[in-house]
Amino acid sequence: MLSTIDIRPASDRYPTTSEWLDSRHSFSFGPHQEPSNNGHGLLIVSNDDRVAPGGGFGIHGHRDMEIVTWVLSGRLKHEDSTGNQGVLYPGLAQRMSAGSGIQHSEMNASKTEPVHFMQMWVPPDTAGLTPGYEQRDMNGLLAAGGLVAVASGKGHPDAIIIHQRDAAMHVARLTNGETVTVPDAPFVHVFVAHGTIELGDDPRPLTQGDAARLTDAGRVTITSDGASEVTVWESDKEVQR
Repeated sequence: MLSTIDIRPASDRYPTTSEWLDSRHSFSFGPHQEPSNNGHGLLIVSNDDRVAPGGGFGIHGHRDMEIVTWVLSGRLKHEDSTGNQGVLYPGLAQRMSAGSGIQHSEMNASKTEPVHFMQMWVPPDTAGLTPGYEQRDMNGLLAAGGLVAVASGKGHPDAIIIHQRDAAMHVARLTNGETVTVPDAPFVHVFVAHGTIELGDDPRPLTQGDAARLTDAGRVTITSDGASEVTVWESDKEVQR
């Protein structure tokens, strides 16, 4: 494959809006379908959602998907058909394995404050798994600095487990001037959740909502301009369509 770094500005994302929802989709999703934009590597959904107080996604179903939810601000209430329930907050990583089929809801846990969260999907290694759920507070590891694996099928010891051996998600909360290096993987997706960063030696700043799709790009650096938060997905292969 040709080594490339493809910058995708926030304004290029597909919007879905309603009275209670302001959502932006990095890839084809729902009514927004573009054959040339169905994911990067194994990451096939990357949604950036803002839900108004009292709003949310009522009971709906999924099948054969590993779904990672990462809250950026506010609180998100989760309930599902396997009996799991709880309130997600910033720094708490959640993985839901839809497997053979699961029903769940995601509602803003507050009646006064909005919630801002990301939801990201990768396909599992094996279809028809028993539905499952895992969550873990990553705030302590993130406070120590660096790029932290928060969801992984590649054996990262402190991450929640996804059932996809060729993918992992990392997060960094960076201080001004702090630099981290992305994994040297065939496919890497960098998303700016908060703040401003520089990617490699490219002088163009990436700000909130911007993303970069790296293909065989090697160990590229991320440097923060002020306080920032980035999510980084690595994939060893891409979805076969």
